[in-house]
Amino acid sequence: MVFDTTLTPDQIAAFTRQGYWRGRLITDQLDDCVAARPDGTAVIDSRAEVTWREIGVRVDRAARGLLALGVRPGDVVSVQLPNWSEFLVAHLAACRIGAVTNPVVPTFRERELEFMLGLAEAKVVVVPRVFRGHDYPGMYRALRDRLPALGHVVIVGDPGGEPDAGPGELAWRDLLRLGATATPAVRPDDCRPDPNDVTLLIYTSGTTGEPKGVMHTHNTLGAAISALPGRLGLDASSVLHTASTLGHLTGLLYCARLALQLGGATAVYQDVWRPEAFADLVQRHHISFTSGATPFLHDTLEVASRGQHDMSSLTRFCCMGAPIPRALLRAAARQLPGLVTVGGWGQTENSMVTVSSPKAPEEKIAERDGFPLPGMRVRVIGPDSAPLPVGGEGRLQVAGAFLFVGYLKRLDVTRKLYSGEWFDTGDLATVDGDGYLSITGRTKDIIVRGGENLPVAYIENVLHEDPRIRVAALVGVPDPRLGERACAVVIPADGAARLSLPDITQFLAGQGVARNYWPERLAIVDDVPRTPSGKVQKFRLRQLIESGALPVDPASRPR
Repeated sequence: MVFDTTLTPDQIAAFTRQGYWRGRLITDQLDDCVAARPDGTAVIDSRAEVTWREIGVRVDRAARGLLALGVRPGDVVSVQLPNWSEFLVAHLAACRIGAVTNPVVPTFRERELEFMLGLAEAKVVVVPRVFRGHDYPGMYRALRDRLPALGHVVIVGDPGGEPDAGPGELAWRDLLRLGATATPAVRPDDCRPDPNDVTLLIYTSGTTGEPKGVMHTHNTLGAAISALPGRLGLDASSVLHTASTLGHLTGLLYCARLALQLGGATAVYQDVWRPEAFADLVQRHHISFTSGATPFLHDTLEVASRGQHDMSSLTRFCCMGAPIPRALLRAAARQLPGLVTVGGWGQTENSMVTVSSPKAPEEKIAERDGFPLPGMRVRVIGPDSAPLPVGGEGRLQVAGAFLFVGYLKRLDVTRKLYSGEWFDTGDLATVDGDGYLSITGRTKDIIVRGGENLPVAYIENVLHEDPRIRVAALVGVPDPRLGERACAVVIPADGAARLSLPDITQFLAGQGVARNYWPERLAIVDDVPRTPSGKVQKFRLRQLIESGALPVDPASRPR
């Protein structure tokens, strides 16, 4: 595929001259890690421990295997795996041959996959045989007729066994064997990409009912990661951890790829978040750094308070996606005195833009969202698009070396969000006199639950397909642990029986909507507050729910 991007020669020249775009590929850094620490532990996951030497061999074989399957530079390889080492191998193998990785969250189902992989024209997808009880090959068999570009489904089975493979399917081990024995017409060295080529296509929640495919280059990702170690004091001796899926930038960039850019740090992948299991991993592997949304910190401190694990090695926790309650910071200081918690803000389009200093006072960490990393700038503008003075609230824009190079096949949409070099984030914010950012609201209609954006318009559109529903509105209601939970406010269709939350979620499941997009609460109403033009006033719905004036289905319970 040819990727049309917003990238210009002037941008390339400027960021290269400034030293942010260094022209190195992540596979160059893999080669450095293999040479420097061949027997060092690269990845620890729920299935095995893998050395850098083993990662290097598997990446080379997977790259040759993909070439033997007909994958070429610019082709898209989708990876819908849990946090397993095979995710990293598949990603690096695609990078090695100039293919584009499309990370896919494991919870996505038919409806999302048909759109995402169809728009990307994915040639290969790598999936688990089973994860959390779900049959992934079976799901893709049902999708194959609707994904004409998809040539092969590569199936990762249990470490000790081979999965069954049907037509158009290939076991992961067989892909590696193919790469070890086949002589493809093209060699990996012949496919080395340019550092300004697109290397990552990752979807973000849209406000128009469909996700947008965010395109990043080798240089934009490299710059985003390079800026972090200096701010947080990380190096090759750090032991990194992620429970955030590698299908999101948080896990992929700030654990999996960060380990390589640190020169061969060890990364611990947790495929299912369980606080007790995390504490055990910290004790066994001396984890020193992790990142995630506020609920992860809440759960970590709850486990630490029991005093059953030695968690003294954990010295950095980067909290993203929601403000950090001051009570949590104080609890962290009491229960894990060696831990420094910092806040940060970013988006799929621009990676992590701001991060607090570990030396910042408590009020800065609790009440702000960090200050820009080297290579990025932020500004706040008013209704007239003019920059506002310090402390003024307005639309947040960002500029710099981490910014994406466009939405896939949506350059018209991309360009509308730019004012010269400045990208409009869709967030409202203020910036204080020290340059610290505070996110104060959102101009986009999304719900942030546990640091994950829920695409409100998309979920509402699916709910409106239910013949029992006349009007559906999705709103976020406060939650002490996750920040927000999703509440569906529904006007039933005339003559429809009273709906329950299980009725709603069963319908969404039948439409192939991922479980993490399902509402967790339900309010049945006869009417909704509207503007004079007829738009639903969601702020009024939130007020009514929070005050108790709008009853919530008693069967609805937070998951």
